[in-house]
Amino acid sequence: MKCRILPGAIAAVISPLMMLVSQSTAQQDSIRVRVNRWISVQQVAGNVSYAAKNVARPARVGDRLTAVGDSITTGKNSSATLLVDTGLGTIRVLEKTTLRVRELKITPNNGRITRLDVLQGQVRLKLRRFTNRESELEIRTPAGLSGVRGTEFGLNVGPSGKTAIATLEGAVATTAQGVEVRVPGGYQNFTISGEAPTNPVPLRDDPGLAYRFDRQIARGGIRNVRLVGQVDPVNTVTIDGVPEPVDRNGFFRVLYLAPSFLKLKVVVTTPLGKTQTYELAL
Repeated sequence: MKCRILPGAIAAVISPLMMLVSQSTAQQDSIRVRVNRWISVQQVAGNVSYAAKNVARPARVGDRLTAVGDSITTGKNSSATLLVDTGLGTIRVLEKTTLRVRELKITPNNGRITRLDVLQGQVRLKLRRFTNRESELEIRTPAGLSGVRGTEFGLNVGPSGKTAIATLEGAVATTAQGVEVRVPGGYQNFTISGEAPTNPVPLRDDPGLAYRFDRQIARGGIRNVRLVGQVDPVNTVTIDGVPEPVDRNGFFRVLYLAPSFLKLKVVVTTPLGKTQTYELAL
C-alpha cells in the first residue's frame, strides 16, 4: 500500500515543526542572553571609586562591573577585593590602581572570557584552574598582555608602563611585540613598553633598596642633590607618595634642590605586594 501526502498536508506538518524549531532556538538564545558576566566588589578599604555607565561614586560591597568600561579605582593607602563570577577567583586591587573591564563574554561552549585593563598600579590574582578550554583571563597594560588559565600571581605597572609579573603557582603568558614568554610558578619577569618580555628569572619577592646621594653644582652655582637608588627591576618605587620610573636594571634617579636638610619617604613594593618603607635623610 502506498501513501501519498498532499502538498497542503506537507505544509501542515512542516509548519508546526518549524514553529517548534523556532521556539527552541528562541529559548536557547534567551538562555544565552540571561547568562550574565560580572565582577563584584567583595571588600573595600579606604578611598575606592566605582564607575559604571553614567554612575560614578564611592564603591560599596556588592557593586558589580558588568559592561565594557566599568571600573574600580583605588586611592592612596586603599584597596579593593573583587570576585570573578561563578567563583573563578579573586582580584585584589592595591593602592593607586584603576582596573577597567575590556570584555566579559561567554563562548558558544560556555567558556568564560574575561579581559581587563590596568594602566598603572598593582593587582594580585588568585584563580582556580579553568575546566573549560575556551575560558581565559587576560590583563592588558601599556607594555603588553598577560594571560592566564588559573594561577596565583601579582602584576604591577609603573609610571612608564613597565609591567612586572611574579607567579606563585601555575603559569602566566606575557606577550608583547609579537613575542610570548611564559612565566611559571616561582619565577618573575618584566616588560618595557615597546619591547618584548624579558626571560623569566627565579622569584625573589625582595623589597630591598640600595641608594646614595650625589651632590652637584649646576650652572650659576646652584647646588643640587641627586638620589640614586636601585631595587629589583620588577619592583615599584614611590617617593613621598609619587611613583618613580624604575629602569631595566632597577635604577631610579631623582634630582632635588639641595636644602639645608632633606628627608624622603621611599616605599618599595614587589609584584606580590610585599612593601618596605625607608626614611632617607641628608
